[in-house]
Amino acid sequence: MRAPRPARAGTKHPPSLADLWATISAGHWFRSLAPELAQQLQALAQPVTLAAGDWLFRRGDPPCGLYAVARGTLDLSGPEPAGLLSLAEPPMWLGEISLFDGHSRTHDVRAATDCCLLHVPQAALREWLRTHPAHWQPLALLLADRLRACQAALEEQVLLPAPQRLARRLVRMAEGFDPWLPGARPHPACLRRELGVSQEHLARMLGLSRQTTNQILQALQQSGCLLLRRGKIEIRDGQALRAAGGGTPVH
Repeated sequence: MRAPRPARAGTKHPPSLADLWATISAGHWFRSLAPELAQQLQALAQPVTLAAGDWLFRRGDPPCGLYAVARGTLDLSGPEPAGLLSLAEPPMWLGEISLFDGHSRTHDVRAATDCCLLHVPQAALREWLRTHPAHWQPLALLLADRLRACQAALEEQVLLPAPQRLARRLVRMAEGFDPWLPGARPHPACLRRELGVSQEHLARMLGLSRQTTNQILQALQQSGCLLLRRGKIEIRDGQALRAAGGGTPVH
């Protein structure tokens, strides 16, 4: 496995550290942190880059800390036959499970596109938290949000028909795991956001056949909810897409 690379100064038009943090700071979770914790995360974090196809970490790898996605998209996968489970996009954080229990990584995480991340090392963060234990709470909330999303996805997998499951997954992806602050992007009801996910990826995440996924997406396109592009999906009417999913998904 190739380790994540430090951000390279020679990259054409590389984003500055300030630009990366501006993206992360647009997320509700980071903006809600106490200044002391936010400042410590910024002090510890180092930018890393991944080329499309690079592994961030593999299932069973030792813990190495938290990561914040500032640019690009990551695939989060489980063992077969589960396969692709979800995508991580800005301003999402990941790696908090191993931060708490110190055990090995639970999933494979690989760059679906070129990515820029901010890495907060495990040992340094845990040492700081040892003397500032009150700041474990917001990290626990990050973990709780992840658990809530996983439970909602499991419930939908069991109870909902495929068209509703697919529409809800698109809404959740369009909103982002860590919702953006108001004003940082359009309200979901009038969302016009391009999702970097192919039909094949979407089918694998939902456990559907490629043919079934295409049929559902074509119907949503005909209804004006979205526009299909090569390897991408543009949300045209977020409110209608929510309705197709049966209402607001549970997070």
